[in-house]
Amino acid sequence: MIYLDYNATTPIDPLVANAMEPFLRQEFGNPSSRYPLGQRAREAVEGARREVAELLGCASHEVVFTSGGSEANNMVIKGVAAAHRGRPRHIVTTQIEHPSVLEPCRYLETEGVEVTYLGVDRYGRVDPRELKEALRPETILVSIMHANNEVGTLQPIKELSAIAREAGVLFHTDAAQSVGKVSVSVGDLGVDFLTVAGHKLYAPKGIGALFVKEGVSLVPLIHGAGQEGGRRAGTESAFLCVGLGAACRLAREDLEQESTRIRALRDHLHQGLLGCVVGLTLNGHPEERLPNTLNVSFPGVTGSQVLAEIPEIWASTGSACHEGSGQVSPVLRAMGVPEEVALGAVRLSLGRPTTGEEVDRAIQMAAEWAKAKAKRKGLWQRMKGLFYRSK
Repeated sequence: MIYLDYNATTPIDPLVANAMEPFLRQEFGNPSSRYPLGQRAREAVEGARREVAELLGCASHEVVFTSGGSEANNMVIKGVAAAHRGRPRHIVTTQIEHPSVLEPCRYLETEGVEVTYLGVDRYGRVDPRELKEALRPETILVSIMHANNEVGTLQPIKELSAIAREAGVLFHTDAAQSVGKVSVSVGDLGVDFLTVAGHKLYAPKGIGALFVKEGVSLVPLIHGAGQEGGRRAGTESAFLCVGLGAACRLAREDLEQESTRIRALRDHLHQGLLGCVVGLTLNGHPEERLPNTLNVSFPGVTGSQVLAEIPEIWASTGSACHEGSGQVSPVLRAMGVPEEVALGAVRLSLGRPTTGEEVDRAIQMAAEWAKAKAKRKGLWQRMKGLFYRSK
């Protein structure tokens, strides 16, 4: 089997697992306890926080550990809305966000918050001019993802956040897909909030982080004993925090080299598919996208059919959150991709364990599938011709 669905989730890196192992067994202390067992857990959590901060280019006290990307996104959107309760509130986001951004926005609409959902161009990018036109005096937050999880398109976050900052509006970016794949610096991006999801960068599921710029007010989503600087209650899991910290350290150490390697493999896969599948089309920006992501549409078939007929390749037709719905991806619909093309979409996302040999095998499997498909089509055409001639 060839796993090409790293945008859905990644395996835990062996070095990450090694760092976590002591906290699964003997180092089980509560980080809030004052005796040595608890203090060792506290030191491990704070060490992990520093690793996340170093990857993002921020101060460690600006990092809040969460249960994952979805909680971090909810924490920002609902927390900012709660901080401005009692006054007109307006949020700007896009039509191609992850459900963990779109659904909190839809929920807030039931609470009287107005939300503008910006469209995107055919590559999946937001027009900065449209953001500027959408801002109002009552706008409290802009939330635009850094990289799209389906097509990999990167947004011009630095330009977009500057527009929001000039208007005095807070800016959040969901960077779950981009952290660990491309350089992500909160200072360069100019954001107030940034979301990290551990299982997208070889850490465990169940752990994530939120960058909260110093001085920014945010009402907690979870109230309790006041952990995480009073921003997120609940006993921290040293086990999971250490895993995310180790993953961030690994990402920082080999980011440029791995990004170059994976981009070359992705482009080789794309060229190989173009050579054997007539009419294959690329979805997303040809250049401004994640180095590991290739979203292509196969003509005349559905993406689900392609994956069913090449079962050795483990991939998806889009976001794992929408997989199996049998409907056109909302992201591709927002990009204006024709329905018949969008239905044939397959997302192939590569990762750290992906090898050149695996990519070559995937191309060979696709070539054999395309050849068999053409043969079946030719046979059908001959049978149809014989039928009409006999009539």
